[in-house]
Amino acid sequence: MKLVMAVIKPFKLDEVRDALTSIGVDGLTATEVKGYGRQKGHTEIYRGAEYAISFLPKIKIEVAVKEDLAERVVEAIAGAAKTGQIGDGKIFVFDLMNVVRIRTGETDADAL
Repeated sequence: MKLVMAVIKPFKLDEVRDALTSIGVDGLTATEVKGYGRQKGHTEIYRGAEYAISFLPKIKIEVAVKEDLAERVVEAIAGAAKTGQIGDGKIFVFDLMNVVRIRTGETDADAL
């Protein structure tokens, strides 16, 4: 089992969800987060004053899948989230040691 975590631009969330649904992913977790990468934020002008925005709004998506589906999930996220501009995000893949569905007590792949 794998945990695929991606940090993407907020306006790409619906496209990513649709792409994951189309390959058979049943659920995901999305969290509003803030961060920065190589772009180091940006500046904005508000009421004539310039402000440095150090942390940019992003969406963190987490998807737990069977190992054989992980690569397709990564490809789906990368394809749907790409704009070609700086700040498109990153995808991380982790080994998932154990999963328990609380309601039924199912474990591991059965709990996904």
